[in-house]
Amino acid sequence: MSLIDDIRMTRDISRETLEQLLTTDDKESIEDLRRQAREVATEVYGNKIFMRGLIELTSHCKNDCLYCGLRRSNTTASRYRLTDEEIYACCATGYRLGFRTFVMQGGEDGWFDDKRMCRIVSTIRKQYPDCAITLSLGERSRESYQALFDAGANRYLLRHETASAEHYARLHPAEMSFQHRIDCLWTLKEIGYQVGCGFMVGSPYQTFDTLYADLQFIRELQPQMVGIGPFISAHDTPFADFPNGKVTYTLRLLAIIRLLHPHVLLPATTALGTLHPHGRELGIQFGANVVMPNLSPVEHRKDYSIYDNKICTGEESAECRACTEGRIRKIGYETVVDRGDYKG
Repeated sequence: MSLIDDIRMTRDISRETLEQLLTTDDKESIEDLRRQAREVATEVYGNKIFMRGLIELTSHCKNDCLYCGLRRSNTTASRYRLTDEEIYACCATGYRLGFRTFVMQGGEDGWFDDKRMCRIVSTIRKQYPDCAITLSLGERSRESYQALFDAGANRYLLRHETASAEHYARLHPAEMSFQHRIDCLWTLKEIGYQVGCGFMVGSPYQTFDTLYADLQFIRELQPQMVGIGPFISAHDTPFADFPNGKVTYTLRLLAIIRLLHPHVLLPATTALGTLHPHGRELGIQFGANVVMPNLSPVEHRKDYSIYDNKICTGEESAECRACTEGRIRKIGYETVVDRGDYKG
C-alpha cells in the first residue's frame, strides 16, 4: 500500500508524510496523489464543478493584518462600499446568469452592521428563496452570527489562516486573538451554518509543522468548505517583499485535503489563477470542485486589492462566467450553477 492509499483509507496523515509529499520530485507519486484526489472528488460530486457568484461588498477593514492590502494602515488602498441597491443589482445579474449561490465578502467594516446586513440578507432571501447565501465578513459576535443566520444566510467562510497560535501572532497585530478566531468557527458550526475555514499556502513564517497543525484542525472541525490558496504579497504592507507561496505546494495540499475530507467543497481560487495561467484548472485536476466568478461591479473590482496583480478585475459578470465555464469545459468538466450543497 502506498502512502497515498494509506491517507485515502485512514483519512489521516503524518507530519513526515506531509513533508515528503510536498517536497518530492517523484513524478509518479505526484501523479498518484492527483489521480486519487480527483477520483475521490468524482465519487462524491461526479464531474461537476460548482460555480458561485462572488460579490465583494467593501474594501474598508478595521483590522491591520500584516499580509493584506486592505489593512487599515494602508493609506494607498482605494476604499469603497457597495450600496444596498448595488448589491441587489449584482444578485439580479447573477440570477439571470444562472447562479444559485451568492457569496458576499468584505473586510471587517462596521458600516455593514447587523441591522444593515440582516436587511440585505433577508431581502435577498425573500427575492431568491431557491438560492444559498454565503457570507465572508470576518469575526463577529455570536449574536451577530445568529441574527444573520435567522435572516436567511446559509453558509459562512472564515479562514483560520493558521492553526498555530505562535504563527497567528506573526501574521496579525497584537489586538487580534487566535483563540477568538477559532472560537468563531466553532460558534458558526453550533448555530447551524455550513462553515468554511482555510489558510494561505506559503505565508511568512509558515513551516511544515504549522501546515500539519492546519490539516489536523480541519480534521477536527470537519468544515463543509476549505479555502486555500497561495500567499501573494501586497505592496504597502509589511510583507510586501516576502516571496509568494508555491503553486506546487498548493496543488498538493488541495489533493491531500480532498483525501482527508472526501465530501468537502474545495475552491480552485483566484490566487491560484493569479500565480499560474492555468492555476484554477490545475486546482480542479488536483481535487477542487468550486470556482467563484466575480459578480461585483467592474468599477470596484480593482479596488478589492487584498494582494497584487489579482486577475479578472476588468471583466463584466457575463464575460467572467463565460470565460470560467469555457476554461473548465476544455479540461473535461461540467460547470453547474445550482446551490451545490455539501454532501456529508
